[in-house]
Amino acid sequence: METGPMTTTITRVIEFDAGHRVLGHEGKCKHLHGHRYRVELTVEAPKLDPLGRVIDFSCLKEIVGGWVDREWDHNMLLRSDDPLIESGLLTRAPYIFDSNPTAENMAQELFRIARSLLSSDLSVVRVRVYETPNCWADAVGT
Repeated sequence: METGPMTTTITRVIEFDAGHRVLGHEGKCKHLHGHRYRVELTVEAPKLDPLGRVIDFSCLKEIVGGWVDREWDHNMLLRSDDPLIESGLLTRAPYIFDSNPTAENMAQELFRIARSLLSSDLSVVRVRVYETPNCWADAVGT
């Protein structure tokens, strides 16, 4: 049986805690609040390495998970015009988004970041950001 070209994907889960708010939101999300976020990062390679891997899972944890740990974990994720940024109340510089730090925007941002951090022989396929166990957003490569 012959098969066509194939790529193989792997997925690494990264979890972190962060606070945010959605300026202009019509409900509770307009207030500062936090989440236990869960990210699924899926990457692919056209061929496996000599050991039979797309990339070692621990490398994804170190490279992309390390970035998340430094930039997003236990931090405030805020829109660039959020008054809290200049309030003097924050003890750590927040991570600034051009638009609201929604799960959708976070997925797109992390997709771009992961693509820039990983070697060129890997492709980021999908970044899924769970804001709650029941709610998530996907950024998918094309």
